[in-house]
Amino acid sequence: MTGPHVIVLGAGPAGVGAAWQLRRLERASVTVIEQQPVVGGNAGSFELNGHRLDYGSHRLHPACDPVILADIRRLLEGDLLDRPRHGRIRLRGRWIHFPLKPVDLLLRLDPGFAVGSMRDMALKPFRSLPATESFAGVLEASLGPTICRDFYFPYARKIWGHDPESLSAIQARRRVSAASFGKLVGKVLGQVPGFRRPGAGRFYYPVRGFGQISEAYARAAEDLGAAIRLETTVTGLTQPSGTGDPWSVEVEGPQGRETITGDYVWSTIPITLLARCMRGKVPDSVREAAGSIHYRAMLLIYLELPVDRFSEYDAHYFPGADTAMTRMSEPKNYAARQDPAGRTVLCAELPCSVDDERWNQSDKDLAQLVAADLASAGIPLPAAPVAVQTRRLRQAYPIYLEGYQEPFEALDAWASAQPRLLTLGRQGLFAHDNTHHALAMAYAAAACLGDTGFDQDRWAGYREVFRTHVVED
Repeated sequence: MTGPHVIVLGAGPAGVGAAWQLRRLERASVTVIEQQPVVGGNAGSFELNGHRLDYGSHRLHPACDPVILADIRRLLEGDLLDRPRHGRIRLRGRWIHFPLKPVDLLLRLDPGFAVGSMRDMALKPFRSLPATESFAGVLEASLGPTICRDFYFPYARKIWGHDPESLSAIQARRRVSAASFGKLVGKVLGQVPGFRRPGAGRFYYPVRGFGQISEAYARAAEDLGAAIRLETTVTGLTQPSGTGDPWSVEVEGPQGRETITGDYVWSTIPITLLARCMRGKVPDSVREAAGSIHYRAMLLIYLELPVDRFSEYDAHYFPGADTAMTRMSEPKNYAARQDPAGRTVLCAELPCSVDDERWNQSDKDLAQLVAADLASAGIPLPAAPVAVQTRRLRQAYPIYLEGYQEPFEALDAWASAQPRLLTLGRQGLFAHDNTHHALAMAYAAAACLGDTGFDQDRWAGYREVFRTHVVED
């Protein structure tokens, strides 16, 4: 086709979603560059001994835009399941259902926690505004000390590796969907017949694992002519030297080293990495900004057990400081799979830093850590694992430290000023967003590319919408 050539960096949901939309709308020819052997990024899936596993716990939430949800249903050809959420949280030594259910709260909630939370709710009108605009200040002013002390604050320390007082208030507003008593009560009542919100307590999940969503978009994009280059690493980017000149993207992959040229570069890779890949003169302030914002890494420890099921729950949450992991999921339960018979896999999530000692621990040591955590939580392994594997995600979550906005905005402004360069997706916009948010960004970007070029004003309007995204738990 005639028209511009868009080079998309990264084949996560935003990258393959953008590729498909661009080809479906016949807006551009597309080449997608992905360093991994499969698409999906952190939202991908892989095979292990006959099990289909995800990189952690993933769900497609009912909050997904209806147009995007309809596309996913069509692309998956009937493989999208509508499933009930059935998890639980260990809170002060007791297990309570998640999403929260009124009956479960009445019967299982620790009495001291219940009394403290009710007292905090009653005293909320008399609490003063937080002394500082921080994650800790916003949540404690909204929810009171009990819920913060026993749930949100220890969980925050584990997930992001910093004290809640040092985290930005934006982290609370973007990452905690029930950041007030009113919202918390609404979530609980949303599980009750008569008060139930559409989609409450349910999620969508593909038959072949969460990565099937990205795989379906990628396959559909290729069917329409997009080129998806896997196991190919971006080694350098050179900006257009003149108005009509192309971008040059240096890559290294199965075909060796080569340079791909295109009219546009749409980057879904971490914005910090994008800055480091740029050839030519990059202002020192931009390089400093790239070194001043950080991502939290994640260890995923997969234990294969010689049993049909470990438990009835899809996910267990561990907010307390007495365990190292934050969440453990059982993939079989997400898709109600029966195969492989007599075996199941647990996936434990252990946030860390790439500088931590844990990052380089052996699979055996990490498996022992998970087993010890489960035993201390009162749900010991029923048998020794028959296999253990780990996966390491370097950029699992953005860390919103106090003052992070200044270096991010410097990076964002620099990227936005480059001719025909666009950053989008969770990594590209340093956002916590869910998969349905990333796909919404992809659709929005494709809608902005027309016969006269890319509509920056329209994209700026979409960016304002993206800033209102709140992560679904």
